[in-house]
Amino acid sequence: MQLLQPQGWDFNLCITPTYLTLSLFISFTSAFPSASLESMEMDASSADDGRIRTGTVWTATAHAFTSTVGSGILALPWSVAQLGWILGPFFLVFFAAVSYYIAILLCDCYRTPDPVKGRRNYTYMDAVRALLGPKHVLISGIMQYSVLWGIMIGFTITAAISTATLKRSACFHEKEANAKCEVSGNSYMIAFGALEILLSQFPNLEKVTFLSVIATLTSLAYALIALCLSIAKFSIQNEAKGTIMVAMAGEGLATSTKIWQVFQALGNIAFSYTYSMLLLEIQDTLKSPPAENKAMKRVTLYAIGGTALFYTSLGCMGYVAFGADVPGNYLTGFYKPLWLADITNLAVIIHLIVGYQVFAQTIFAKNEKSLPTRWQVHGSFFNKIYTARFQYRKQDYSFQFTPSRFLLRTGFVIFTTLVAMLFPFFNAILGLLGAISFWPLTVYFPLKMYMVQANIKRGNSTWMMFQVLSLLCLVVSLVSAIGSVADMLEHLKHAQLFHVKL
Repeated sequence: MQLLQPQGWDFNLCITPTYLTLSLFISFTSAFPSASLESMEMDASSADDGRIRTGTVWTATAHAFTSTVGSGILALPWSVAQLGWILGPFFLVFFAAVSYYIAILLCDCYRTPDPVKGRRNYTYMDAVRALLGPKHVLISGIMQYSVLWGIMIGFTITAAISTATLKRSACFHEKEANAKCEVSGNSYMIAFGALEILLSQFPNLEKVTFLSVIATLTSLAYALIALCLSIAKFSIQNEAKGTIMVAMAGEGLATSTKIWQVFQALGNIAFSYTYSMLLLEIQDTLKSPPAENKAMKRVTLYAIGGTALFYTSLGCMGYVAFGADVPGNYLTGFYKPLWLADITNLAVIIHLIVGYQVFAQTIFAKNEKSLPTRWQVHGSFFNKIYTARFQYRKQDYSFQFTPSRFLLRTGFVIFTTLVAMLFPFFNAILGLLGAISFWPLTVYFPLKMYMVQANIKRGNSTWMMFQVLSLLCLVVSLVSAIGSVADMLEHLKHAQLFHVKL
């Protein structure tokens, strides 16, 4: 693996993303009201169901961007390398277009039967129940919440890996680049879990908007820095690497292994744009007017459009810089300049810490809504609402909580952290879980729901187009599952329970 050397290039260029991110933070946060909760409630829409919503296009865009862009973006150069110069960029653009198209159809399923004035479907499962009937709810619910929980476990493991990378970087700085610097990830996972216990006490998805803003900006930061480093490496070597051929990456690997990696890369690109499983939950935070479906279509355009721009740029520039030698985690290809690599890993860690809550809050809402009636006795100690008040800069703030929420959420985060520690190879399992759930959650159910909502008749041109699109995505899901199984089996050969050597 080649490492980027500082000679011959001015690394001040890489400082630009830091300033750009800071300016984005100032301009983006100015779009959010700074008034107290009471004034926000006065401006918010008092919905037809009596619930006050305060979400805007910008807050929803932050949630959507956070749920779409993750540290998986750093694997895209590797994915492009497996597919080559023709299929790699093509699939980056193709799946962006497919994800956008299906997502805007799903936006019209928030209300039924009328997409503007109909009854609200608060969650993905509610929409499935209303449009497809109760027999589809169980399988969609199991898949949706399994993937969301799996992502939380993956975030825990990846945060520990990034923290360990910072530790190794400090070790290399103190000793030398070839020094043996081993660290254990269990303590980092425990620290990550403790932070998530605190953040999990926010009541719902609407109240963690500022976390989504931070997650969005940090993801932009490390993506921009990674892109900047790619340009730097290319300018030094003055040579565009890569080939138009498929399955040429990985010198010395068996042909079968290269084919499995091609399948896995195809799945990585397809899954990287997916946020349908959270789209309706995000849409439920929007106030109206304007109509929720119209606002959410704008959100989808901003989120997937911006994501596609970053994915395509980083995926292609990473392949140009490294060619077939591009690492699976792109940042591991850069240890110099040390300070910039540390900033990038720190941005990844912050993104994982705050982005975790977008997925967690969705699960918390479902769990608390599904509690048996006997646990929801009004006025009992566990369900009584307590208010903590504090003052900051001469402005009063309040925070409400219930003992049941605290205990259940704390227990769930602890359990998630223990699973991450027990199965440090879970990211390989998550790849298989994503492959299995991609077609039904992202394609099949949304298209089928829209056909019912729009009363699309069987056999007409739109119906036939949907069937072709669904079949293509099913094939992608199947071949990706094959590649993920091969990858998982390879990881299991070297895995040890509760042994996280990073």
